[in-house]
Amino acid sequence: MSRGPAAVIGGGVVGLSAACHLAEAGVETVLLERDALGSGASRATADVVRTYFPGNPVSSAMAVRSLAAYRTFAKRSGRAIPLRPVGYLVLFSEPEQVAAFEADLPAQRAAGVDVRLIDADEARRRNPLLGDVPLLAAAWSPDAYVSDTAAIVGGFAEAARRAGADLRTGCPVKAVDIASGRLDTGDGPLTAAAVVCAAGAWSAPLARTAVRELPLGDPVEQELLACGPPPSGEPVPDVPMTLHAPSGLLVRKRGDGLLVGMGYPGPDREGWRARVRERLAAVYPALAGAEVRTAFTGVRDASPDRTEFIGRLPGETPFLYAAGFSGHGLCTAPAAGELVRDLYFGRTPEFDAGRLAATPERV
Repeated sequence: MSRGPAAVIGGGVVGLSAACHLAEAGVETVLLERDALGSGASRATADVVRTYFPGNPVSSAMAVRSLAAYRTFAKRSGRAIPLRPVGYLVLFSEPEQVAAFEADLPAQRAAGVDVRLIDADEARRRNPLLGDVPLLAAAWSPDAYVSDTAAIVGGFAEAARRAGADLRTGCPVKAVDIASGRLDTGDGPLTAAAVVCAAGAWSAPLARTAVRELPLGDPVEQELLACGPPPSGEPVPDVPMTLHAPSGLLVRKRGDGLLVGMGYPGPDREGWRARVRERLAAVYPALAGAEVRTAFTGVRDASPDRTEFIGRLPGETPFLYAAGFSGHGLCTAPAAGELVRDLYFGRTPEFDAGRLAATPERV
């Protein structure tokens, strides 16, 4: 790999982590971002770092490893990032949901996740905003923290630059020729010794130019809403990040109200917002009638099983990919960067990376 740098395509938190880990390992690295750093999916997050991903112990294992890296982030970037503990509460209303949690629990524990089943009374004590909605039990994981995505993006960028990486913004990559290692970029042609595709929602079409197929769905636009304060004027208590499993309604405290998400808006954005308001009022009656407005929007990539694709394809110019994070990128970016570095060098990763490859079985 001597004919040029490793070219990382994408300047979100995952691409920056990959560039940082490669540069720190002594690899000549250039990162190419079409816009500003952190301007894609990384700008539309709830700023929460958590380790528990229900039904997805692979992402959970990545997140456990990443949380450890975030706790020592100052050693890498020169500045610590905030990690305010809030915990993660997942509400179950059906016996099938409780059974699925119990079936998943051994794998989650093996991944290092601290999570347990609590009864409905404890769940209501942890989130006193809950109304009289059906509630059998809940999953409780203390390892969820409000952080600062912009600080993480900036920290990885600073660490990558310190290690010698060249970070180029406003530099879109239009096509990749794997046979020659040539990239058609906004700054002209670039010849790379290896290519790392971490372009988020643009990963699939970019990989296709390199005659590589990543089984990603169409890019989806994420929208998070700001709600509150309550019309009564009562302050919102310090509630944990809470997922209402039956509806997908996800909230965390933000300022004097809540930050709210519920799936993806789709083409009928106003209809989706109306459904969010309706569900919010049902689950949290104190917020019925509160102002609900757009907080953030951003385009995301998604894999069929909502687990990230990370792997390496053979060829004259190695093609590595880290995509399909399905909204988990902030939680798993440090581990993803480690894995890209190990795959670049052909090392055996410290965890089961084969389960992350884009194989036909996962489509």
